[in-house]
Amino acid sequence: MGSLRFDGIRFTVYTMDHAPRHVHGFYAELEVIVDLRPDGSVSLARRRDAVRPGNGSIADVRHVLTVAARHFEKLAALWEKHHG
Repeated sequence: MGSLRFDGIRFTVYTMDHAPRHVHGFYAELEVIVDLRPDGSVSLARRRDAVRPGNGSIADVRHVLTVAARHFEKLAALWEKHHG
């Protein structure tokens, strides 16, 4: 497992996790799964549990996505470090 922290958000990559390339962003009581797309952009993962709890604040989700986009290169490097 590896983690980086930016703007109060802890981004984590789990060693035994699956493709596609993604990070888990933890902000307050919220977990957001962020896909790191091949084109250098980020998106909310396309899965039912991409936001936990499911009633998380839309503003907080946007904040996590914005910070992830700002630090894309570092987050992609973290994924590659643990998944090659």
